[in-house]
Amino acid sequence: MPRFCANLTLLYNEAPFPERFQKAASAGFKGVEYLFPYDYPAEVLREKLEKNKLQQVLHNMPAGDWGKGDRGIACDPKRVGEFQDSVEKAITYAKALDCQQINCLAGLTPANVPAQTVRETFIRNLQFTAPLFKAAGIRLLIEPINDRIDMPGFYLNHTQQALDIIAATGSDNLFLQYDIYHMQIMEGNLALTIEKNLSHIAHLQLADHPGRHEPGTGEIHYPFLFDFIDKIGYPGWIGCEYKPSTDTDAGLGWLKPYIDHRAP
Repeated sequence: MPRFCANLTLLYNEAPFPERFQKAASAGFKGVEYLFPYDYPAEVLREKLEKNKLQQVLHNMPAGDWGKGDRGIACDPKRVGEFQDSVEKAITYAKALDCQQINCLAGLTPANVPAQTVRETFIRNLQFTAPLFKAAGIRLLIEPINDRIDMPGFYLNHTQQALDIIAATGSDNLFLQYDIYHMQIMEGNLALTIEKNLSHIAHLQLADHPGRHEPGTGEIHYPFLFDFIDKIGYPGWIGCEYKPSTDTDAGLGWLKPYIDHRAP
């Protein structure tokens, strides 16, 4: 049966962030993810996880100044030093939270930089990071994101583009984070793409389209997709990274068949 984790950046926005752990646990989630942990001391987040018997499934590497428009810095040749300096911080938080995988956001394509230079910068940064993560017991992930609605100008947009970069990096510790919502917008053909690339996929995320709301609000046939993902043997988590159309708990009816409310 698929395992779902709550994305606490998008879910339970009706509550302050520290309170979202308890709300997710009360709804039956056993794992959580969120964009960034770095605004809080690691020990505070660790306490929230332990108190609510939750597993930290995923977070992102530092991504520059999000409030000023950064969406990652890994493909920017002018920020290689800043990127490499952020790796230790990401590892420190992941180890403190017992988080075994981290997503590296490629970032927006820098202006007036040749396309080959952008690609080579991203690859070199991944080559720098992957072995350090491996030594720490952490998987490194990259995620294609749609540039049509959510992140205009984002560098990494397609499954095959990400797979080509993984191959060029030459690392056995670099994997694909496949977001169903983003790839529905960019490519479609969800089930067969997931099956074809299952060995490369370390994490899935979901939202429906259009609207980026919960499953059942848009065009994606999630009951079929969940059964298919289970049938082909996907072993990882599925992150619920959507914007609730109303109150978070009120929109969780789709999840009830998949949540085990028994005490851990």
